[in-house]
Amino acid sequence: MSVLVGRKAPSFTAQAVINGGEIVGDFSLDQFAGKYVMLFFYPKDFTFVCPTELFAFQEKLEEFKNRGVELIGISTDTEQSHWGWLQLDKNKGGINGITYPLVADTNKTISANYDVLVGDWDFNDEGEMIAHGELIAYRGLFLIDKKGVVRHQLVNDLPLGRNVDEALRMIDALQFFEDNGEVCPANWSKGDAGLTATHDGIAEYLTNN
Repeated sequence: MSVLVGRKAPSFTAQAVINGGEIVGDFSLDQFAGKYVMLFFYPKDFTFVCPTELFAFQEKLEEFKNRGVELIGISTDTEQSHWGWLQLDKNKGGINGITYPLVADTNKTISANYDVLVGDWDFNDEGEMIAHGELIAYRGLFLIDKKGVVRHQLVNDLPLGRNVDEALRMIDALQFFEDNGEVCPANWSKGDAGLTATHDGIAEYLTNN
């Protein structure tokens, strides 16, 4: 598993569904240059844990926007699959009401470049690709800063849903550090004090906490 933290986020251009129903053919990470991006991968459309995550992100969408963060979901399903799922009501297993972009990583290259692609593959003597297991994405999450650098990543196995509040906390921590130059100690939350990265600063923080 590659660690992308501190490195430039891999760029991509792909099909996507935006605004809950509009298919676009040239959705690119580059269009968000100069902005924060929260990029998250999920395994499959029309499944069980995935819609709970997608709706959880949607419920907090305004909080992402208030922090100046663009939210983008990705799976290895087609854009037609995304579109069909978006048209179904929640009580029928659909995700109608999701408005942030859902990218179609149908050739698996985005998932591979972010190193969240599940399964192994190789080529036989005839040059044919052989896959072992489904080629879908783990539950990867990547916080990308305004310079396009990954500042936080989290990868969960397929059965383990993520905590959206923790994703927001990491945005708050990054922006606090950028604004104040102070680092964020364990269990830091927005509104808490930071500490200066010096022996005196750490000693003072530990004494007061």
